[in-house]
Amino acid sequence: MIGEIFNTVFFNPIYNGLIFLLDTVPFIDVGIAVILVTVVVKLILFPFSLKMVKTQLAVKQLEPEITKLKETHKEDKQEQARQTMALYKEKGVNPFSGFLLVLIQIPVIFALYWVFLRGGLPEINMDILYSFTPIPDSINMNFLGLIDVSAKSILFALFAGVTQYFQIKYSLPPLKARSGKTTLKDDLARSFHIQMRYVMPIIVFSIAYAISAAVAIYWTTSNLFAIGQEIYVRKTIKNKYKEDSTVVPTNVEKA
Repeated sequence: MIGEIFNTVFFNPIYNGLIFLLDTVPFIDVGIAVILVTVVVKLILFPFSLKMVKTQLAVKQLEPEITKLKETHKEDKQEQARQTMALYKEKGVNPFSGFLLVLIQIPVIFALYWVFLRGGLPEINMDILYSFTPIPDSINMNFLGLIDVSAKSILFALFAGVTQYFQIKYSLPPLKARSGKTTLKDDLARSFHIQMRYVMPIIVFSIAYAISAAVAIYWTTSNLFAIGQEIYVRKTIKNKYKEDSTVVPTNVEKA
C-alpha cells in the first residue's frame, strides 16, 4: 500500500517528467535532463525549506525564555511543558512544523534518487509511463557527448563527494572547541558532527561510483542547489534575525 502511494504520488510523476524532457527539449541528453529535473524538484521544495529555517530561527530566539521556564518549573515537568507550549502559542511559533516539512521532503528526495537508480534508461519502462507522455525516438546517454551516464564515473562520483562535504560544512553549525568537563550529550553531538562532515562525503562518493554517473550528477546538482540555498538563507533570513534578535515574528509557521 505504501509502495503504491509512493509510486503514484512521487516516483511516477518524476520519471514521466524526465522522459518528457528527453522528448521535448532539442539535443538534450540524460545528464542534462537529470540536472533539470533535480533543479525543478528542488525549486518546488524551496518554499518548504525557507519555512523550516524561519521556524528554527524563531524557536532559537525563544531559548532564553524557555531556559527560564525550565528553571522556574524544574520540579514539575508537566507544568514546564505546559508553560513552554503556552509560550510558543503566544509567540505564534509551531515548533513541530519543522518536522512536518522534513517529512514532506523525504519521499520526494527518495523518489528523485530512485528514478536514476532503477529508471532503466536507455530503456523506457512503459508500465509506468503516462498515456500522454511522449516517447522519445532515441535517448542520448552521453552527458555533453563525453561521458556515458549509465556507466560508472569516478570523476562525477568525486564531484558528488566533494560537493557533499561543502554542503554539510555550510549547513551544520561550527564545531565547538572542547572546554573542560564535557557531558555524554556533548560527546555524541561532536561525534555526529565529525561523522557527518567527513564520513558522509565518503559514503556518497562510494554509492555514486557504485551505481552510475547519472546518480552522481543528481547528487552533485542537489548538493550545489543546497549550498546556494544555504548562502541565500544566510544573507537574507539569518542576517535579518540577527539584526532584530529581540523580536520573535508571530505566525512564523502554522502547521
